[in-house]
Amino acid sequence: MAEGNKVILHGSWLSLYTKRVELALKTKGIPFESVDEDLNNKSPLLLKYNPVHKKVPVLVHNGKPIVESLIILEYIDEIWKTGPGLLPEDPYERARVRFWASFVHQQVFESLSLACTSDGEVQEKAIKELLEKLKTFEEGMKEFFSDGIASIERSKTLGLLDIVLCSVFGPHKVQEEVLGIKIVDPEKTPLIFSWVTALTELPLVKELTPPHEKLLALLQFFRNNALKSGAA
Repeated sequence: MAEGNKVILHGSWLSLYTKRVELALKTKGIPFESVDEDLNNKSPLLLKYNPVHKKVPVLVHNGKPIVESLIILEYIDEIWKTGPGLLPEDPYERARVRFWASFVHQQVFESLSLACTSDGEVQEKAIKELLEKLKTFEEGMKEFFSDGIASIERSKTLGLLDIVLCSVFGPHKVQEEVLGIKIVDPEKTPLIFSWVTALTELPLVKELTPPHEKLLALLQFFRNNALKSGAA
């Protein structure tokens, strides 16, 4: 790696936000050094680079830190023009992608997280909201993909929206196993189902996805911890 263009990623395999940045860097073919952070014992460097949130991922480019996964993705796309673009060239299309990426990142993931870390009425409400938001996303995507085929199924190249969707629902089989319900449903949301299926078949995504059993144990651990905290 050229000293004048040094890229270091502070992240963790536990973090889906870290996975987003890894996918973007590898899609663009950008060499980078990976620093695996212990999230229970964060390094002084991480705390220095991200003093506000104290979280991963942090991308350090030539000594300058960039934080927040969606901001990092846009930074990567703006700085490195080689390789496929993560966002469309057209400003209006870029704005549409940003809107839906933010919707999945905030609205959808918020309901999914709550469903995975609660039980009883709270969980029932979160699951209902999650499925409603997924339906909204499905309808919105029909405007993008009028023939019902997501771009990834044609190009095999990851864009920003692909990366965000993949980070949230790549492990949907694990999520479904823990929750005991179908989330990415081929009948209710066929476009999202075919899109996520195509994403998880990409060699790059497979390379960066931990084994099913490891992800299952992790999600069950998070769920059990959250339920114990809630009951305390």
